[in-house]
Amino acid sequence: MTRSLMMLVTVAVVMGVTASAGTISGKVTGVSGASVVYVEAIAGKTFPAPAEQPVVAQRRLMFQPHILPVQQGSTVEFLNSDGVAHNVFWPSVGGNKKLAHNLGTWPQNEKRAFKFDAVGAVPLLCNVHPEMNGYIVVVPTPYFALTSESGEYKIENVPDGSYSLAAWHEGIKNQSKHVDVAGDAKADFILSR
Repeated sequence: MTRSLMMLVTVAVVMGVTASAGTISGKVTGVSGASVVYVEAIAGKTFPAPAEQPVVAQRRLMFQPHILPVQQGSTVEFLNSDGVAHNVFWPSVGGNKKLAHNLGTWPQNEKRAFKFDAVGAVPLLCNVHPEMNGYIVVVPTPYFALTSESGEYKIENVPDGSYSLAAWHEGIKNQSKHVDVAGDAKADFILSR
């Protein structure tokens, strides 16, 4: 009898958790290429840094991926996959030049890591190859998505509630809008240069 009661309580808890999370989906139009859509900071709520360490590779004289969204507190590894030395630096984080950093220059197959504690877009550059560029977009919550090239996105497991949702695109000012999540929600953005 106790085992059955325990199973019933477990099922009820799981169903309750599942029922209180939804999906935000939509499309970013007006610009070409990928954008980042994310739930902005939630008052009174903090999130632990993810254990996963995403990798930005320097391959064929490009940063790959070109745009990498990460949650605040994430450690990103930078891997030189080319047969030439590369450098990684950024002149600011979210426009704050005091957060500029230079990881230095290193040879093929070596990695350097950096923990991103500040929120904002991080323009990646290489002193050795000035034509190289990319972005890390550090967001304040674990609720974010990189759009497809045609602009579609889906953010899953967002707790029911009211949020400010933002869209970031390379070279465009961020756009924000209000969204209410109660199950599935839809939010489209029209960005322009």
